[in-house]
Amino acid sequence: MRNVRRSDREITIEEARAILEKGEYGILSTIDAGGQPYGVPLSYVYKNDGIYFHCALSGHKLDNIEHNAKASFCVVGGTKVLPDKFATEYESAVAFGVASEVSGTERHDALLWLLEKYSPDFIEEGKLYIEQKGQATKVLKIEIGHVSGKARR
Repeated sequence: MRNVRRSDREITIEEARAILEKGEYGILSTIDAGGQPYGVPLSYVYKNDGIYFHCALSGHKLDNIEHNAKASFCVVGGTKVLPDKFATEYESAVAFGVASEVSGTERHDALLWLLEKYSPDFIEEGKLYIEQKGQATKVLKIEIGHVSGKARR
């Protein structure tokens, strides 16, 4: 896997993982059967060296993953435009891996992790929601093979 072009902006794997951990959303990138790239923003949770997300039972990203399970996932952390320097302070991480559907305990845990991340004040209500509506969603995991990051701080 190629490292970042600007080695002076490269951050450690630990720093990149921290960006994945604290990020609010990320961009999932896949490729369709015709070779067309597709990027879509989504909510996620980073656990056990994987990116977990949920989605509908069918759709474009699932079709793409079925065709080619390789994916990348980009998270941008804090940014600040520096107009007088014609630049931007930023931090970002990109994870590369293979996406697949998860089931059983791992699926249940992933839904709870998403609930804890995005609705921490509504855990009990969220558990009920998962129980009632959980079968109308798939849960996928990107098993990370490589992660890199860069920053201008």
